[in-house]
Amino acid sequence: MGILSGLKRLSDSLPASQTMPVLFLGHGSPMNAIEENEFTRGFQNISKTLPKPKAIICVSAHWFTKGTKVTAMEMPKTIHDFGGFPQELFEQQYPASGSPELAKEAKQLLHPNFVELDEHWGLDHGAWTVLKHLFPKADVPVIQLSIDYTKEANYHFELAKQLTSLRQKGVLIIGSGNIVHNLRLVDWKNFDKDDYGYDWAIETRETVNKHLLEGNFKPLIDYAKQSKAFQLAIPTPDHYLPLIYSLGLQQKNEEVQLFNDKLLAGSLSMTSLKIG
Repeated sequence: MGILSGLKRLSDSLPASQTMPVLFLGHGSPMNAIEENEFTRGFQNISKTLPKPKAIICVSAHWFTKGTKVTAMEMPKTIHDFGGFPQELFEQQYPASGSPELAKEAKQLLHPNFVELDEHWGLDHGAWTVLKHLFPKADVPVIQLSIDYTKEANYHFELAKQLTSLRQKGVLIIGSGNIVHNLRLVDWKNFDKDDYGYDWAIETRETVNKHLLEGNFKPLIDYAKQSKAFQLAIPTPDHYLPLIYSLGLQQKNEEVQLFNDKLLAGSLSMTSLKIG
């Protein structure tokens, strides 16, 4: 079956005018996969507002590669890419199918940028720990798109735009990371304290949210040129760049809705958003 005919099946049950929303999810600890808390309830509640997708593309902070790759296997494995957690977490599986057809179409849409069709990765915890709350039956095909660590933020913003047409074909695109993410400065003693952040984390959260709600994305793309607070909040780009992918997919007049908008353990944020 050809690529285009394969993708046509994705949109058969959706009206021609249907546009899928876009998500950015603050995924937080892998333990969210097996815990019931306000953040997992936030994922569950936002899922109730979504049309049922025909497929999902996830851009996860935990697939940070040289060059861009997309998973192209029929059945991606569940990757337990973490350590020091209970055995129950390692026993979790998310048996969603892949979509080689969608992977090939994504590769075509991202041309002339080179994209490697990958048969080895799977679904890392940036993807499956949140997807199991959005779609617990694992009945929606999922592929992952990696983040090329050699490129600047504007490259990723523009790259994401090339996938926009998939939103009209029943494809839900999700960025998964954390906007404020400084693991070196986590206050473990206050991990359970409600909405607790250092001054610089509070400043960054407030500034980012203001730009998000105003649709002023340039300072967010140029995050490395912003305040000292931003530098503390985003010491490495891996967990931040999935947000840039989600923002690149916003279309004219689409609103941004924030949820799970809380700080955690001083130096982390769970802020998530829905576009459209």
